[in-house]
Amino acid sequence: MTSPASGPPIRFDPHARGPLDGVRVLDLSRMVAGNMLSLQLADFGADVVKVEPPAGDPLRDWYDAGQPLHWKTYARNKRSLVLNLRHASARDALLRLVERADVFIESFRPGTLEEMGLAPAVLHARNPDLVVVRVSGFGQTGPYAPLPGFGTLVEAMSGFAARNGFPDREPVLPPLALADMISGLYGAFATVTALRAREHGAARGQVIDLTLLESMFSVLGPEAAIYRMSGAVKERTGSGSHTSAPRNVYRCADGKYVAISGSTEAMARRIFETIGRADLIADERFRTNSARVAHRDLVDAAVGGWFATKTREEALAHMRAAGVTTGPVYDIADAVADEHFRKRPVIVEVEDAELGSLPMHDIVPRLSATPGRWRRPAPALGEHTDAVLGEAGLDAETIARLRAEGAAA
Repeated sequence: MTSPASGPPIRFDPHARGPLDGVRVLDLSRMVAGNMLSLQLADFGADVVKVEPPAGDPLRDWYDAGQPLHWKTYARNKRSLVLNLRHASARDALLRLVERADVFIESFRPGTLEEMGLAPAVLHARNPDLVVVRVSGFGQTGPYAPLPGFGTLVEAMSGFAARNGFPDREPVLPPLALADMISGLYGAFATVTALRAREHGAARGQVIDLTLLESMFSVLGPEAAIYRMSGAVKERTGSGSHTSAPRNVYRCADGKYVAISGSTEAMARRIFETIGRADLIADERFRTNSARVAHRDLVDAAVGGWFATKTREEALAHMRAAGVTTGPVYDIADAVADEHFRKRPVIVEVEDAELGSLPMHDIVPRLSATPGRWRRPAPALGEHTDAVLGEAGLDAETIARLRAEGAAA
């Protein structure tokens, strides 16, 4: 298998400092959205402590090739503390940590935090400056608030799945945790926004009500407005588009695929010229974007017919020479072998205690003056329990008792 990055693997440096150095985060969330949120903060220097139950965050149980690779990726740069919050002593210890924290992240079903005696009002009584991020499927209010809400449900209910796939087939869910990823990015932005507001005195602590449903629905853009104005529900178009043409995935002579986008008038004309069909530019059926969308099947037949006569490399060479916006459809084997992925790099090789090294996505985005830092690998369960509790001023006897409560669960 091709190595995704040249040179020795990145070594973690626990003394490295990022732009969010000094920001303390308690992450009680489980699974993907909360971990994606806290990963953004951790990658840029925040001290993120995963507060885990004795069984650990369920993300640890997502195994591939015999390894918890999701955990290794999304828990990097974090620490792990185990507390059995079924015990009052563990909840008291958590409140001690809250007093020193800047951010508190949770993803329990709405109402659960209140049942635990840890409602935002309780947290703010201990620390009025605390930013509390509440991640849920449907929000803390509304008819669906009490329902469990994994990303799969909101990918369906948001309208995304109904738009995804082909018109003669079933709606298609994304094959990865898309709603969680989008929510995590929104959540990280909201968290930094709240910290900025606190810094400038616009607010003290506050609660961020982050829902997977609203995050996912937002990426559909003006769908609600389009529906009101047109009265029509858009059908699925496969890899085509309701907004521009040509735009699709086309099969080449060698069985490989390319994607192409003619989202502007100039680019559409360039595509027609490159495939030897400049005559289409003056044809009323293809002269404007709206006309091309209305005759998308004819556009695809013309463009697809040209790609069918070329290998993928031949087609890409022709299109790129003409300045056309096109690219290959990659699987992961293609991506890790691609020169750009290696040399930029998009994928980096990182040291790993069990495997020697492991490829993962680089820290995103790249800041020229204050970049993210590789400070520590994903933690073992409870690896930092003693250190974190000690930093909060708990004595050795109390820490030992909390450990025993966790071990007995």
